[in-house]
Amino acid sequence: MSRATRGGLVLAAVVAAAACGSTTFNSSWKAPGAAPLNFKGKKVAALVVSKEQSVRFGAEDALAQELTKRGVVGIAAYTLIPKELVQDKEKAKEFLEKANVAGVVAMRAVGKEKEISSSPGMYWGGPAYATFWGAGYYGYGWGGVYDPGYLRTDTIVTVEILVYSLEQNKLVWAAQSATTNPSKVGSFIQELVAKAASELKKQGLIR
Repeated sequence: MSRATRGGLVLAAVVAAAACGSTTFNSSWKAPGAAPLNFKGKKVAALVVSKEQSVRFGAEDALAQELTKRGVVGIAAYTLIPKELVQDKEKAKEFLEKANVAGVVAMRAVGKEKEISSSPGMYWGGPAYATFWGAGYYGYGWGGVYDPGYLRTDTIVTVEILVYSLEQNKLVWAAQSATTNPSKVGSFIQELVAKAASELKKQGLIR
């Protein structure tokens, strides 16, 4: 299975996940000497790298909307580059240049994993652990295992986020995020962009 296909399946899993997401950044990087970005009022393409077209289109629309809220003209890449030519680098370059796109914000899912955690409600010195029978562990243990909060499985989706200046043909910022239990693509992208904007501000790349 190719990386792009795996990325598409990961993004599809994001759509199917049920719980609310919580995003943190595992790492971020700024190009040495990078000046504050001057994308205000300019066209910035929202690119989600995935072979799952329905997922990519929805995610790019959501990303473009979030970019537009931040003062740029966000445009979903699929509206500029024909789907049959999206993997043709030279053609894609022609379409973006013809549209006068100044920058690109690219996202690509790079991993999905399960994390199982337990949350017993009592420490070992508690009375339920003191004896095995009677009011002790045997009854407590079998009762506690069915508690929905006792064992929990979380889905953690890892996404790389890249900001390119096409005017310089240069990567200016990159980060890798981890989102726990992401829900719908729209809210997932909204949270990612909000956290990314905060990171970019910390790095002095936007005001």
